Amino acid sequence: MMHEFALRVYYEDTDLAGIVYYANYLRFIERARTEWVRVQGIDQTRLKKEEGLVFAVRHLEADYLAPARFDDDLTVRTRVKQMTGARIVLNQDVMRGTDLLFSSQVTLVALTVDGQPTRLPANIRRIVH
Repeated sequence: MMHEFALRVYYEDTDLAGIVYYANYLRFIERARTEWVRVQGIDQTRLKKEEGLVFAVRHLEADYLAPARFDDDLTVRTRVKQMTGARIVLNQDVMRGTDLLFSSQVTLVALTVDGQPTRLPANIRRIVH
């Protein structure tokens, strides 16, 4: 299942040339992942409070393919590439219409609140798709 998250590029997202500053793509895909998790029915606040579990980015590969500019309407597409007992690998692309601007592969892991790696709970593995 692919999740889509829409956003607009604001002036604060750009450099002096009006082009999205490269690090802001990471913010865009982070927001999209947060909404993807929410759509999956996972309450991250409850997960942290009741189960002592948080998600963290373990690895990221990113390709900057074309610039986004001030006032562009963008869509972040998130989909699961692979899931194991300990990690979730996502493909996340930033699109302007049909144009692919940014492509990434993000590996998420579960950590205890004190930062120790842990396996993904079975209920999380069941609902993430």
